[in-house]
Amino acid sequence: MSTLRKPINLVFLAQVLVVFMVAFGVIPRTIILPLAILMAIFVLWADLETSTAFFIRSVPIFVAIPFTSYFDSFSIWRIASGLIFLKWFYKSARGEVKTVSKSAIHLLENPRAKATTERERESGEPSRANPGSRVGGMADLLIAKIRKYPIASLLILFILLSLLSLLVANDFFTGIKRIIYLINLSLVPIVIYDLIKKSPTLTKKFLSNILISGFIVAGVGLAQLISAYLVPLNAFLDFWGNTVQLGFYGYQWVGIAMEGNTWFAYFGDQLSLRVFSTFPDSHSFPVYLLMTIPSLLTLAWSKVIHIQGRTLYESCPQRAWLTILLSTFYLLAILSGTRGIWLAILGPLLTLPFLIRYSQTKENKTTLKKLGLLLLPFFALFVIAFPIMSSNQFWVEKENNQILAKRIRSILDLNETSNSGRVEIWKKTAASIIKHPLLGVGIGNFPTVLSQHTDLAKAGSSAHNLYLNIAAEIGLVGLLAALGILAIILKRGWAVFTSFSFSTNQGSTRYFLQKVPGRTFIKIYSAALLLYSLWVLFYSLTDAILFDERAFLIFAINSAIILGLYPTHNQQSPSA
Repeated sequence: MSTLRKPINLVFLAQVLVVFMVAFGVIPRTIILPLAILMAIFVLWADLETSTAFFIRSVPIFVAIPFTSYFDSFSIWRIASGLIFLKWFYKSARGEVKTVSKSAIHLLENPRAKATTERERESGEPSRANPGSRVGGMADLLIAKIRKYPIASLLILFILLSLLSLLVANDFFTGIKRIIYLINLSLVPIVIYDLIKKSPTLTKKFLSNILISGFIVAGVGLAQLISAYLVPLNAFLDFWGNTVQLGFYGYQWVGIAMEGNTWFAYFGDQLSLRVFSTFPDSHSFPVYLLMTIPSLLTLAWSKVIHIQGRTLYESCPQRAWLTILLSTFYLLAILSGTRGIWLAILGPLLTLPFLIRYSQTKENKTTLKKLGLLLLPFFALFVIAFPIMSSNQFWVEKENNQILAKRIRSILDLNETSNSGRVEIWKKTAASIIKHPLLGVGIGNFPTVLSQHTDLAKAGSSAHNLYLNIAAEIGLVGLLAALGILAIILKRGWAVFTSFSFSTNQGSTRYFLQKVPGRTFIKIYSAALLLYSLWVLFYSLTDAILFDERAFLIFAINSAIILGLYPTHNQQSPSA
């Protein structure tokens, strides 16, 4: 009861009630504005850790604020993320500005002062200034900073290239809005990274809130699936489209969603629901679910997976609820009907043998094998998904019960409408990249590659491939920067996994290990996140869904946590 009375839970409960009452059409959308004000006050009032945790759990239910009838798609998360970032900046940066400024001025004025002093001490004679030493020293300093902060350097490069791409963009303002959007999305992950870096014990708190958001998404998805058996198609569309989608995203999106929705799998005159939960489409929904599973596995299995003397089979009955939850998440991902997700599981499965081979300890190999086994139920659950997708929905009797089987077979059918359309888009995108290799066509301007208006970007006009989309918009160097960021995230995730494989008496590492919430806890999270991130990144070969705000946020939040857990030279013991 005392837990429920915590301010974060009270405000969150109020948010959930208001959001779903608005989404279900019980109360008017105008109540969202007072809710946004309440959330802003709470974010500013609560401590930074609590406001960040609140943001994480609220990601799937951040709704659009109806400022006016023409401007009603501005989401609450954009305000909340800005306030949290400013709060962090004020708290963290204010005390460091003077120190950083003094250090920077000293280094810029005489970047080789230390080396010069040492040479003078060794020779006993003052050394003469070397012409150009200041320029060379600044170059050395820049290289050193890039090596020390590779992700920050690549992010800055990505933003600079995005800005430069505006020079060739047909729609300058759309590009500006896209840059602001991406920066806005990155604010809270920056805060999370810094908080975890300073206090790794916050990991459990943040993972718990990720899981809360996953429960919300899965719960709404189940309710949506059940509703497909209770109402006819028109009533379903009116409720989930004209009411729920309106409550979450505003009038502008409802028209787009209803015209070109991805909510159904079509086979002739027959259709079957593709579960999409609180999301605008059925592609971002499974991505969000997959990126919450590492938190589920970590919180539930950290006390089970390494119990001495017990096999995986013997441990499962003690965590039957984990089996149910994991199966539910997998089943809903299957019922999203997103074939790219089905196929992309090959990414972690094909990578897993190499990870096991290059693991240096038996403990690591065992952990990876057990986590790898947890990928296999995804295939088994197609047995349950088959009768669900083949059953009568929306009060319409299906003449053919092979809908799921046909959809599976269509994955490799290049003549299938969706597949042939993707291939054609990839060809046009490749041609555009060859024509504009340096700066692309301008960030946010991908629709021009397909001779479409840039407004269609909101309707999902993309390369249906994250990597081609980036290259087409800001050029090949921009793509390399993005790939570099993703590679570092994966590499550091692997480093976190392997660094928690043994105890060490070396000062800084030993001190860092003592600050985290258990070695097994971090091992499971880092390994699971690596596997499920690979799943999502392989899926990105057939879609650019990581540009969706919720998919981006859940991926970036997990990435920030694992990067924060990566041991650096700055994490030293007090005596060091």
